[in-house]
Amino acid sequence: MCGIVGYVGPKDATTIILDGLKRLEYRGYDSAGVAVLENGDIAVRRDAGKLQNLQRMVDEDPISGRVGIGHTRWATHGEPNQRNAHPHTGMTDEVVVVHNGIVENFMELREELVAEGASFSSDTDTEVIAHLVERYLGSDADADLAEAVRKALNHLQGAQAVAVLSSRHPDRLVAARIGNAGGVALGVGQDEMFIASDIPAILEHTRDMVFLESREMAVITRDGYQVMTLDGEAVTSEVHAIPWDPVSAAKGEYKHFMQKEIFEQPRAITDTIRGRVDFEAGRVVLDSLNLTPEAAKGISKVVIVACGTSYYAGLVGKAIIERITRVPVEVAIGSEFRYADPILDESMAVLALSQSGETVDTLAAMEEARAKGATLWSIVNAIGSQAMRVADGTISMQAGPEIGVASTKAFTTSIVDQYLLAVALAQLRGDVAADALRGYVADLARLPDLVGRVLDRDAEYEALAVELARYENFLYLGRGLNYPIALEGALKLKEISYIHAEGYPAGEMKHGPIALIDENMPVLAITVQDSVYDKMLSQVEQAKARGGVVVALATEGDDLIAEKADRVLTVPETPPLLSPIVNVVPLQLLAYHVAVWRGADVDQPRNLAKSVTVE
Repeated sequence: MCGIVGYVGPKDATTIILDGLKRLEYRGYDSAGVAVLENGDIAVRRDAGKLQNLQRMVDEDPISGRVGIGHTRWATHGEPNQRNAHPHTGMTDEVVVVHNGIVENFMELREELVAEGASFSSDTDTEVIAHLVERYLGSDADADLAEAVRKALNHLQGAQAVAVLSSRHPDRLVAARIGNAGGVALGVGQDEMFIASDIPAILEHTRDMVFLESREMAVITRDGYQVMTLDGEAVTSEVHAIPWDPVSAAKGEYKHFMQKEIFEQPRAITDTIRGRVDFEAGRVVLDSLNLTPEAAKGISKVVIVACGTSYYAGLVGKAIIERITRVPVEVAIGSEFRYADPILDESMAVLALSQSGETVDTLAAMEEARAKGATLWSIVNAIGSQAMRVADGTISMQAGPEIGVASTKAFTTSIVDQYLLAVALAQLRGDVAADALRGYVADLARLPDLVGRVLDRDAEYEALAVELARYENFLYLGRGLNYPIALEGALKLKEISYIHAEGYPAGEMKHGPIALIDENMPVLAITVQDSVYDKMLSQVEQAKARGGVVVALATEGDDLIAEKADRVLTVPETPPLLSPIVNVVPLQLLAYHVAVWRGADVDQPRNLAKSVTVE
């Protein structure tokens, strides 16, 4: 959940680390800190609150060095105050640690260390790591830092990502990963090396990166790196070339990252389709899925596992895959799946959806699927992430960095990827007519333009947001393919504006929620002209009969709904299976503008972080 940055090289580490933390603040903004080696000693600056507080502190009391580590925190153990901000040192101030994850046995370790004479200065679980490393360094001036860290980490229970700096070893850092507590990337530069918990932090410095697997650690100097297991065995790691443009991680002309990412969706969808669709032949090619016709024909069921927004994308994907392939699909929440003893076998495929590829519950669900013999697929945005590396086959969203905590372009591109998967699976199984498959492929060509046409009406959504920003409760209604879009629209509103919003299947409104409808609870009804249009008109009429304020999302040129609803948002007519992608965009924009008008922090909503890497 937290952000980690480290640097070894000839440049000022403080500047590089602070710049990197700015790009990781979406991972946690309860507190932030930096530690560098300055004149042979470890200098630490840390403060509660957002990164700007730390920046102000460093401006007033500068520190400088050529080796350092930094951290932006999302609190798990200990209040989010200065005392508990990372980095944490041991008693001798010769070791400093930053950490992402939860040390599940930290109370036992703390009691053991206190009995040995250790004195703690924070309430965090992280501090035990610093004391353990100090224990194994001892008083021997020649003690090896990597060996001390390895011994210390072997005491820890739970998933961890750790970076360690010691004044006794001023030329190096040690980084490690245990389990699924977020990624650890090593950036390979010219006469310099970097550590980061996520790619955007160091992308402006290098595109060559090594990703640590679970129970691997690395010693980093300006000359390079050595990777080993926590058992001390040497590891040969692949260097990945990251294709993202560093500029894409900056806001540019936009006020917020979320706004930028909403408007990037036509480009993101184009990039997701690019190179995978032969429009002339009417075919989809997904080489990275590693799927043969024989294996495709043997699949009896697909199980989609995901959390949050990705779960709603999976609900859309279920409908798409079933309609195109007629293969049954189940969608499970990752945090529930892992404890449900799911029924899986070798004939089934488990598809994990995750923007970050590091969501702990989704990774645990993948482990469960692997243990039960299922084929493992993933659709992921973060290249080199754990969910991508452990899968049998993958599809990259190709959306580019998504910095805003509330996911937008990753939601739409993950649906596009599931659509591509459905067409590819149907091709390989050979039980869908070629003309039908060509039609599905042809529809994709129109999608970026359709989304762009929705974005052209942004001023309308902003004007409506001014009217709606005063309400404290919303009900979103949808049916069929658009029921998940009602769920996602409600989630976006509650995430960033703090308005209570509930997504509901429209046909169930009269089974309870209709009791809530009055002039103080607007109803947003997705009433595009599809197979359930008449049913949705009925829901609008029922809401109006109870005095409700109705906002309808409707197809362009629909005069009938304009007579029934109080306000209308329009979208262009869209091929049915792709309509959820177009229909969600106005709901993203509406939530964004409502949050801005209410003065909320759009990119960093309270209590949320981008990647949930702890349970």
